[in-house]
Amino acid sequence: MRRGRITTTEASGTTEDAFLLQRRDPAFVDTDPWRVLRILSEFVEGFDALASIPPAVSVFGSARVDSEDPFYQAAREVGAELARAGLAVITGGGPGVMEAANRGCREAGGLSVGCNIELPFEQGMNDYVDLGVDFRYFFVRKMMFVKYAEAFVVFPGGFGTLDELFEALTLIQTGKVHHFPVVLFGSSFWSGLVDWLRRPVLAEGKIGQEDMALFHVSDDPAEVVPLIRDVLAGKRPVEPTELAHVQPEKADAE
Repeated sequence: MRRGRITTTEASGTTEDAFLLQRRDPAFVDTDPWRVLRILSEFVEGFDALASIPPAVSVFGSARVDSEDPFYQAAREVGAELARAGLAVITGGGPGVMEAANRGCREAGGLSVGCNIELPFEQGMNDYVDLGVDFRYFFVRKMMFVKYAEAFVVFPGGFGTLDELFEALTLIQTGKVHHFPVVLFGSSFWSGLVDWLRRPVLAEGKIGQEDMALFHVSDDPAEVVPLIRDVLAGKRPVEPTELAHVQPEKADAE
């Protein structure tokens, strides 16, 4: 018996139409085939919601900072700068840095997008999202972050932020995306990671020297936006020599 791409020698004597018209066991909704349909529906809903947004930048960072944190203020300013440049802002839709970037974008008249995720704690859609999409699955959500963004700006954060950062770097390194700026905002926070990448990871040949040019470290919102705008305008690709990195001696001093 053939079912799509699957062929089996089992004979059921029942056609696919009959299967479709039968009242099925409600337990089916807990099976893997049903989950595939839910995953598909999330992709369709996400693509449908985001396909018509203007060029956008995904901004990541910790949900665990309040409005008095310096990085909250910086993310709000970055969101505003992006909006003034005609760019939408996409975040995870939650509090902290995500809220700040959405807030700055909305206040500057840009389109503020939130891709929220179902979590057992700390994640509800913030009040500054104009277009929000809720997801069950991390991998579907991460697809939206990359597919509908022209760049990433990554503020200090935890495991989720690092996950999104390294997924982006992997996609760039392997040629899945091209001319995709990644800006790490906050040199004091990122210097240890950059130093680790430079020393054991690069020194032992786990990555190449050119891979260290896949990201840019910045402390100035006014520096972030021109870099992204240049790449989007197609003026030039970003050359490794143009990307400033935290130097080993600076990392040591900190």
